[in-house]
Amino acid sequence: MAKGDKNKKEKSDGGTADALLTTLPENCSMSSAASEANGDREAPLEPVCLSAPSLDRENRPESELKGPFLANIIVQRYEGERCGELFHGKGVVIFQGGHEYKGSFAEGLMHGHGEYIWADGIKYEGDFVSNALMGHGTYSWTDGSTYEGEVCYGIRHGIGTYKCAKTSSVYKGQWYRGKRHGKGTIYYSQGVASWYEGDWENNCREGWGMRCYPSGNIYQGQWKNNVQHGEGTMRWIQLGQQYSGQWVNGVQHGHGTHTWFLRRVPGSQYPLRNEYKGEFVQGLRHGQGTFSYASGAVYSGEWNHNKKHGQGKFIFKNGRIFEGEFINDRMAEFPAFFIDGTKTPDLSGIRTHSPPSDGSDLPRRAKKSGGTASLLGPDIALSIETLLNQFPEAQRDQELRQVEFAIMRHITLLRMIYSFYGSLGHDHSPDNTFLLTRLQFWRFLKDCGVHLHGITLVQMDRLIDDDTSTEKLHSPFSTMLLRQCLSYIVIAAYHIYHKDTRTSKNVLVECFSKLMKQNIIPNAKNVKGPLFCHHLRAVIGLNYIDRCWEIYQVFCKANNTTLSNQTMTARHFIWMLKDLGLLDSELTTTRMLEILSSENPAIYNSAHGNLDLEITFLEFFEALLGCVEVKTIDGIKTSKHFRSKLVCQDETVRTSGGERRESPLLGRQASPHTCADVEYKSTVQSSNLISPGAGSAKSPGISPVLLEAEEELRNEEENWIKKTNCFFTQIFFPAYKHNLLLREEVQEERLRQSTKNRTALEKAKENARLREAEQEERCRAEEKEEEEKGNVPEDLNHSTPALMTPVAFSNSESLKPSPPSGSKKKKN
Repeated sequence: MAKGDKNKKEKSDGGTADALLTTLPENCSMSSAASEANGDREAPLEPVCLSAPSLDRENRPESELKGPFLANIIVQRYEGERCGELFHGKGVVIFQGGHEYKGSFAEGLMHGHGEYIWADGIKYEGDFVSNALMGHGTYSWTDGSTYEGEVCYGIRHGIGTYKCAKTSSVYKGQWYRGKRHGKGTIYYSQGVASWYEGDWENNCREGWGMRCYPSGNIYQGQWKNNVQHGEGTMRWIQLGQQYSGQWVNGVQHGHGTHTWFLRRVPGSQYPLRNEYKGEFVQGLRHGQGTFSYASGAVYSGEWNHNKKHGQGKFIFKNGRIFEGEFINDRMAEFPAFFIDGTKTPDLSGIRTHSPPSDGSDLPRRAKKSGGTASLLGPDIALSIETLLNQFPEAQRDQELRQVEFAIMRHITLLRMIYSFYGSLGHDHSPDNTFLLTRLQFWRFLKDCGVHLHGITLVQMDRLIDDDTSTEKLHSPFSTMLLRQCLSYIVIAAYHIYHKDTRTSKNVLVECFSKLMKQNIIPNAKNVKGPLFCHHLRAVIGLNYIDRCWEIYQVFCKANNTTLSNQTMTARHFIWMLKDLGLLDSELTTTRMLEILSSENPAIYNSAHGNLDLEITFLEFFEALLGCVEVKTIDGIKTSKHFRSKLVCQDETVRTSGGERRESPLLGRQASPHTCADVEYKSTVQSSNLISPGAGSAKSPGISPVLLEAEEELRNEEENWIKKTNCFFTQIFFPAYKHNLLLREEVQEERLRQSTKNRTALEKAKENARLREAEQEERCRAEEKEEEEKGNVPEDLNHSTPALMTPVAFSNSESLKPSPPSGSKKKKN
């Protein structure tokens, strides 16, 4: 080593690093986070920042936060690259006190990616900017806790994830100066059964958020200083209660609604319930309020500490009314009032419940209650017992509870999806009371691509509802409640993704989450197919659905001999068209395969095909609508331009003044419940046509080119309606009727031929019998003749030779050749 280099080495090992300025302290301060209200316990000793204990960084101005340079940190040893006298490049430095840094240097400063390890074992690995911990990095503490995310001057600032090893809690979200601030989610346990998702401010739940307690109870609403404050909804699952209204410091206070869910009436979409709407004071019914009983009785008036007290009006379930003063929850004039054998309902035992001050989420009277009430409430409780039976008994409750948690997080979206698909093909309803039909549920599954995972919709029907009869199972008109729809989605998710699960626990929630993330969220409400993609098409098409369902059932029964499998395959569908004589030069077999495989490539593509896949009635009916698009009927052919315009929902037009607005026609197409569509439906039902030029009045400010385009599109709509009507009423239905007549004639001909064959067979049998009788008679005659020959007298059998001689002589003479004629004459 050169002498000069040796001197440099010694100087760097023992001298003060004047060029190496750092903001890193010698010790990492650890502060205890405040305990959460309502029983939430977060990680004590949670690391907050990496500043020196003597520096009160949270109270210092912004200029000082950018770092007092700690020039008193002594560099004991450095190994690495240099640029002149400065550390530059990759290197390792050991500080006095045992701290160590490995990483990049730039002009004597820690700059770039590196790793800093404190003497007590705390480690930071990530980005450095001019000796400051800045950018993205990871902290690791000796107890196993970690933080990964954005860092600003050594403090958690930005987006990051903190995992506390002691309490097993995990926070993912935004940070500000070392504290949870902004949007974030915290899981208080490993089982993900206790969590909060929402707004944070200065390490406290503040703003809007959703809290799920370990018991399964859920609060969703506004928070302030870690307690419920403002508008919010609390659900006590095991008790079957819910409060929605105003909160003050964690207690119901102000105007709100408290509901006691009782039970469901069979066949009803809605459960029975007791419900109070009115004023609350410190968690009690106090002030003006109305209590509606499940029996139908109603009390409206004044309340005092959960009791009817003051002026009020009571309407009994039979319609009789009492209006007057109430004292201590009873009528003042009739202390023991009876009517129709029913005593006045006593509300003294019915109490509202508030989260107590000790932090527990349970109501005060709920701690001794048991049972396994549904997390989703009695109105949408899941029915997946058959699916749960596939799991070990000890695991079933956990599987059910976890999947209910997952559904609860998406319940708003799932309700919107149920309402959206249930309204397809219907006019707008103010109370939105449409029940989802199986036809609409099939459309939902196809839009989400469920049938593309190796399971057909027919197979899915059998999996999700195996207890239903075959005829009702595949019926497009059968309805389902929201709770049934949710159960079917969970079952479908399991059968699609259970083979891809990595663990044997929480299988249902993992499958359901995959289905939501990969299928439902990206694709739901993006309606495809020729039936429901446009409201006008749905209105027109549903006019023919009853007759088509009858035809579908007939051909299903004809193609399947067993009652348990009365469905149709793609091959049967093509055979049906061939039997009906609908295949021609336009609607060829190849074109028909393209229609069937437009949403299901497994039926037919360039590489392979499988015509034995079963199709539901929805696929059957939409394939018929696809035939309408292909065939030219009465010189009308739907253009591709019109079909492309029907699915274009986002186009806008520009007025003459340069102002953008939606096209009126496209706006009507985009919204399935506009007044114009209702007017269209009424017109179609009366005449099956839309009169030419309807609604084509010129609007001010619209250019003639746009008016012409809208008129052209309207004409295309009229042509499609005419084509659809002609196809079903003049081609498909008559062809089916003709096919039925042919079948009847063939059946009659077969019957006649069978009768004829039976008659000929009987006649042949009769002739054979007569021949046998004649043969028997002939045989008997021959036998009799032989017997007669065997009974000749013995004297005829032993005749004398003298009697036989002349005969023998004459015979012998006759056998000799006659002599010549000359010799005869000579002899004579």
